[in-house]
Amino acid sequence: MVSRLVIHDDSAFPAPNEVYNWKIYTLAICASMGSAMFGYDSGFIGGAITLPSFVSKFGLGTSSSEQSAALSANILSTFQAGCFFGAIFMSFLAEKFGRKYPLIACGLIFNVGSIVQVASAGSLGMIYAGRALTGLGVGAATLVVPQYISECSPPAIRGRLVGIFETVLQFSQIIGFWINYGVNENISGTSDAQWRIPFALQFAPGTLLVILMLFHPESPRWLIKTGDTDKAIKVLSEVRSLPHDDGYITWEVGSIQQQLQEESELGAARPLGAKLKETMQRGNRIRVILGMSIMMLQNLSGINALNYYSPRIFKSIGFTGTSVSLLATGVFGIVKAVTTLIFMCFGIDTLGRRKPLLIGSVGAIIAMFYLGAYSKVSGSFNHTVAQDGGAYVAIIMIYIFAVFYAISWNGIPWVFCAEIFPTGIRSLCLLFTTCTQWLGQFIIVYSTPYMMTNITYGTFFFFGSFLIFGALVVFLFMPETKGLSLEEMNVLFNIKGFAITQRKKADEIIASQRAAENVVHLKDGTEYSNVEGA
Repeated sequence: MVSRLVIHDDSAFPAPNEVYNWKIYTLAICASMGSAMFGYDSGFIGGAITLPSFVSKFGLGTSSSEQSAALSANILSTFQAGCFFGAIFMSFLAEKFGRKYPLIACGLIFNVGSIVQVASAGSLGMIYAGRALTGLGVGAATLVVPQYISECSPPAIRGRLVGIFETVLQFSQIIGFWINYGVNENISGTSDAQWRIPFALQFAPGTLLVILMLFHPESPRWLIKTGDTDKAIKVLSEVRSLPHDDGYITWEVGSIQQQLQEESELGAARPLGAKLKETMQRGNRIRVILGMSIMMLQNLSGINALNYYSPRIFKSIGFTGTSVSLLATGVFGIVKAVTTLIFMCFGIDTLGRRKPLLIGSVGAIIAMFYLGAYSKVSGSFNHTVAQDGGAYVAIIMIYIFAVFYAISWNGIPWVFCAEIFPTGIRSLCLLFTTCTQWLGQFIIVYSTPYMMTNITYGTFFFFGSFLIFGALVVFLFMPETKGLSLEEMNVLFNIKGFAITQRKKADEIIASQRAAENVVHLKDGTEYSNVEGA
């Protein structure tokens, strides 16, 4: 019986069975502790600032609704501001020092920020400073983790491996959601331990990232780019579980060198100004604009409003009480995380990137417009409403949104951006897309409390409208990238036309190139077979 985990290898030379081993999955999981820092923060902070002990300690209970909205926006958005600048700093560090050691530095900076927050004794200034530092670490990590995993991955399972980044993020969010619920239920609201425990647990993912990355290698593509080909061959041999002189290792190294040579001839090895000029060439310019658009549209889907302000959103549709809203938030996290895990294991390298985005957008649009309509008709933003059938359907719609979002806008933008850029300017291009991600988060996280205060139910219609726009962008301009090697993206994105025809034309060109390459390798006596991975 054919397994759903069969690996469909459409790369230029299908990889031997040994390539799909436990080492490459372990590498992806360990590097994804960088996304665990992000996930835990986005999961715990929205609920933590509503805990009675935090409200009392930091004097939030005496604030008006507008002052409360401002304080929430400031506490949460300081993190996003730190992330924005962290991504900028990391783009230069990753080029000069590689991927491994800058990732370790991310964990250390994140831990310092966590300590500053826990040490705060009623000082909002220390909370702001600590969140800015944790933001620096997370923003830097989200730039380099998908890049590092992508550069170490075989093409056939690259989507699945980069998807581990998002899967770990989602399960870390669950931990954050439920930690809040646990301390609210079991620790007195008059005890500082109630708010300090969730803040202190930030230390766990940062420490794991530092320790685990010590046992993993540098990116082979970065090593080849810096001229250390022998070490790159050693790394590839280790993570692929193949001998140094295996034909597949030789082909993989040769493909990377060929792309780097082509990029060097086009000026990618020149200074920053020249690299910026390189990103503006047609094939690269399209990729950068599309990647930035997808990242911004991910935030405009409304997910970060739900992640950071879900307790308040659940209250807005009639579910009152800190415990009730935290419980509903925890269930929301579980639904989103489990769906993400299933999709990343079975869907992303089978269905691809484009089709799930379109399907997921439809479901999310329906959910958002129902929430807006229910809130308007019931007046739930203005007064407490009965927990009737309409209210329970609203809760279900939030969970439906979680399911459809998880198979679409949740992880695919990160996977897509990690795989489409040329090696020589990948760090610079990822800087643009990652900074767009954090700019989008900053805008949404900062503005959502004001939107919920001033335009109330219109908040859901706002996000629903952008989901419609996002679906149109994907349908018209985002081609399918499943199964292509990082080096074959150049062919795809240099083809003119709309997305629906780009991949078909690219497949024809790549097929002719592969036929020619197969002839050469058959003459050399090199043979590869397409086998099911472990």
